Amino acid sequence: MSGAKRLLSGMRATGDGRLHIGNYEGALRNWVDLQDQGHQVFAMVADWHVLTTAEPGRNLAATSREIAKDFVAAGLDPERTVVFRQSDVKEHAELTLLFGMMTGIGKLERNPTYKDMVQDIGGAERATYGLLGYPVLQAADILLYRPYGVPVGRDQAPHLELGREIARTFNSRYGEVFPEFASIIPEDESRAKVPGLDADAEGRLRKMSKSYDNCIYLAESDEETAARIKSAFTTPSKMRKTDPGIPEGCAVCQMLRIYSPDWQNQWQEDRDGIRGCMQNKKELTEALNAHLRPFRERRAELTDERIEAILQDGASRARAVASETMDEVRRAMLLV
Repeated sequence: MSGAKRLLSGMRATGDGRLHIGNYEGALRNWVDLQDQGHQVFAMVADWHVLTTAEPGRNLAATSREIAKDFVAAGLDPERTVVFRQSDVKEHAELTLLFGMMTGIGKLERNPTYKDMVQDIGGAERATYGLLGYPVLQAADILLYRPYGVPVGRDQAPHLELGREIARTFNSRYGEVFPEFASIIPEDESRAKVPGLDADAEGRLRKMSKSYDNCIYLAESDEETAARIKSAFTTPSKMRKTDPGIPEGCAVCQMLRIYSPDWQNQWQEDRDGIRGCMQNKKELTEALNAHLRPFRERRAELTDERIEAILQDGASRARAVASETMDEVRRAMLLV
């Protein structure tokens, strides 16, 4: 990707707002790299998206600040990157409304992600208009900034296609307002897939997810990280140190591959029965805590007041771009 480009991506303000190492390796690390390459990154905290499934009473303002702290502590520079909260830029809602007028319900109902989410919440009778229209809001989030592309993992890239279809529909009806955006997939995805600390009923490692409660959070203490790793899933058949391990199916070994420079030797010793699971866990704990310590120190310095100021400044910069887009949209649709 040559030349400085405008890029947009975001994360939902789920749970208590803390991000885990899967969020970092799968997305946030790539955003920082793209920023450092000179691109203009718009990093959005997607709080409205949470309302599609969140129970009443969630403090989304506080949750958004916690995610923004992780953004900044991970290396996003508010001077170079626009860090903002979705709900602070009301143009997201206006463009979503207009896109909703040209998006077929059947297309939204056939969306595999919608079908999965309906099952997760207990059936279609509990699904809301907002849940059905989730992809329309996502399309507005992206197209409002008319970016060159969206940094995304390979497995998430297909979810962006409906946004491109909505842009094509708008352009065919009202003129070329929205450029085709690209999916910016990291060339090196070897670190992008961090397994969770557990496995499913068939013994297969699950992805790291807040909903599974199998995460290692970026902002946890050294002791909390050690406790989580201590309970992590390892090769079930390796009952003794001398039993052969299967590193490919061991959550601890998979994370050693990411965080330990000596992982190839560690894997071979595990496979040969030279080392045990406790040694793997001890060395992963040391390597991961060493890797996260600078992040945690930077995060501890970020007060709520400081991060709120960053979000408000980011919202102002985001609104400047968003308002230009909406002016053009209104003119194209003959609304003004």
